[in-house]
Amino acid sequence: MTKTGPQKYPGASLTYWYGSKYPGDSMESNVVVWHTTEGRSLPSYDGGSQAPNFTAVPDFGARRLRWYQHFDFDTSSRALVNKSGGVETNTLNAVQVEIVGTCDPATHKAWENQGYEHLYTPNLPTWVVDQLGDFARWARDNHGVPLASGLTFRPYPSSYGNSPVRMSGAKWESFKGHCGHQHVPENDHGDPGAFPVAAVLLAAGGSPTDSGDDDMDPFDVWNYKGVDESSDAYAYLRNTKAKLDVVEDEVALLKNLVLQQGTQLVALTNLVKVVSAKLDA
Repeated sequence: MTKTGPQKYPGASLTYWYGSKYPGDSMESNVVVWHTTEGRSLPSYDGGSQAPNFTAVPDFGARRLRWYQHFDFDTSSRALVNKSGGVETNTLNAVQVEIVGTCDPATHKAWENQGYEHLYTPNLPTWVVDQLGDFARWARDNHGVPLASGLTFRPYPSSYGNSPVRMSGAKWESFKGHCGHQHVPENDHGDPGAFPVAAVLLAAGGSPTDSGDDDMDPFDVWNYKGVDESSDAYAYLRNTKAKLDVVEDEVALLKNLVLQQGTQLVALTNLVKVVSAKLDA
């Protein structure tokens, strides 16, 4: 297959180029698969044998992503599992991007406690979202990858394994747009977790109606736990209601007490007036 359009992302370093060692298959990419490396530096990718097409490394001092390209845009890379006898994954028109960072709340908390600057996909800085959007826009303008998703990016670890957001083989074969490792069949990884695909696609110039989460499962919302929370959202709401009921009861008691004290104060005031009148007489 003849590759069309520019194959190198502008500004990307070719220092870790694996296209010569692992030539891959030519294709016309119409899907972007987002990953997280679960580390804080550029991986070795086992010498390229597990490399994606691109890696985005944060430079916090410069507030910019430094891009490394490992294969042409329209050449299959190697970051997905591809089981024999099933659908194609790496070679099915999928360009793959690894973001250096984590989607795991436990890892995020550990790094935060150690004072390590890092990217955590559920809470990406605006400058990161904007620059990922730049890549998505370039992929659309030069390769026709739609600024669309229509998928739920489930928070890790609920995104791991055979989760409800994992695509079937048939859906994967017909999919075009932006997805995560967590959506690809024959794989069990849950990255990039609660990736802000809507914000990234909007930064690229996409429409809010194309940004995804159309099939959001209410269970995902009520079952969500924050990084430092021991209870899920439903338990938090239930406990909040119970605490509110207690507060309302206490307010009612306080009102009654004030009324009682007010009545007693009026009676005392009247008594003082009577006594004063008798003393004046």
